[in-house]
Amino acid sequence: MKPKIHIETEEKTMDGNHPKNKGTHPHRAKAKDNPYTIYTTGSDTGHPKYILEFADGQKRLQRLEIDQALYELFDQFELEDKRFLNEVDRHYEHIDLTEAEIEHRAAFPKESLEEEIGRVLLYEELHKAIARLPDTQRRRLVLYYFQQLTYEQIAEMEGCRYQSVQESILSAIKKLRKFFK
Repeated sequence: MKPKIHIETEEKTMDGNHPKNKGTHPHRAKAKDNPYTIYTTGSDTGHPKYILEFADGQKRLQRLEIDQALYELFDQFELEDKRFLNEVDRHYEHIDLTEAEIEHRAAFPKESLEEEIGRVLLYEELHKAIARLPDTQRRRLVLYYFQQLTYEQIAEMEGCRYQSVQESILSAIKKLRKFFK
């Protein structure tokens, strides 16, 4: 027995509205190359219609009314497809890396736990050393290196000369170098 198929296009039957009494077919994750959707309409009337919906080559929405047996075949295929996708997720690593991402990972490899701990300890020591600087030097150093302000901007903000800011920051750097020796 051949399955019954009735073809409808969106322009003729939909008038811009969604189908009435659209059934609650579960939204499943499907493979990227699975372009169709199946659902039922009129399920609350006792006479459901089984619908297969897809976009044709001209990107127009096509709606096919199919019989229950064909609907169940598509439904079974979706379930098997979902099962396969779940298995792939469980057993295989999905990495779609671009060439740029691969180069970035090669250029900046993830640091080991020892390296990360060393970096954290170094940052803590740096912050302790910065905290020991005189207020003016500490403030100007933070504005210059952490807030990315220029000597001119800091001088204007504090109402002093450019050279004062520059000397203050250079002096702070010398004290930090001494601290780490």
